[in-house]
Amino acid sequence: MRPHSRAEAEAVVDAVHDWQDVFLTVLGHRLTFAADEYYLLAERPFPDAAAYGGFPMHEDGIGMARAFEAELLRRPGATPRRDDDPERGGFFHSADAGCGVGLDVSGSSDAEYEPYRAVRALGDQLLRIGPSRHAPVAVLTGPYGARVLAPLLAELGRPDVRLVTVENRYFGGNVGVAGLMVGEDLARVLAGEPEGHRYLLPDVCLTRGVFLDGTAPADLPRPVEIVPTDGHALRAALDSGA
Repeated sequence: MRPHSRAEAEAVVDAVHDWQDVFLTVLGHRLTFAADEYYLLAERPFPDAAAYGGFPMHEDGIGMARAFEAELLRRPGATPRRDDDPERGGFFHSADAGCGVGLDVSGSSDAEYEPYRAVRALGDQLLRIGPSRHAPVAVLTGPYGARVLAPLLAELGRPDVRLVTVENRYFGGNVGVAGLMVGEDLARVLAGEPEGHRYLLPDVCLTRGVFLDGTAPADLPRPVEIVPTDGHALRAALDSGA
């Protein structure tokens, strides 16, 4: 196996958009979508939020960037429905993982995806005491997350917030999503970061309080603040120290 090239990603995006035009004409909705990763690989802009039709496949990695943008910048009417919404759509509702090209279908049972929907951070981890709220702030994320967040932080007017990009050596160099960050890679990066700063960690890389390599946030060389993986929560965490 090998990662897609930019040309291949461009071809996928173009093909999906062509089929969306067909389905929109015939069925009245777009039906098929390309994962956010394809737009990043192709270096193409993400579709407008309205093109995702309410983000029914948000947690398959489809439309996550636009939804996160809407939440962080507090733009109305463009956020996906949550787990506690009885009419939610799509397959998953708490993860940062792309699956390529998706179809907006239903019928899969919650039980099939229960391990993927497991509790992320535990209650005591979310309340962990760290550095001062007025300390310099850094957001820990994967290479893809950094590419999404950088222009949003600029638009938010927060040049004081650093992005700390965590290269994923545990799974391989072509893995760039924040949801697959592990303690081993985070520890390596954090060991070279200054003490006394606030380090915000998205909870999507945790399952029942531990990383995929079996380590826990308490094992990291710097204290971290675990933040739910959505734009609302990150905005609240950033504002709390402003």
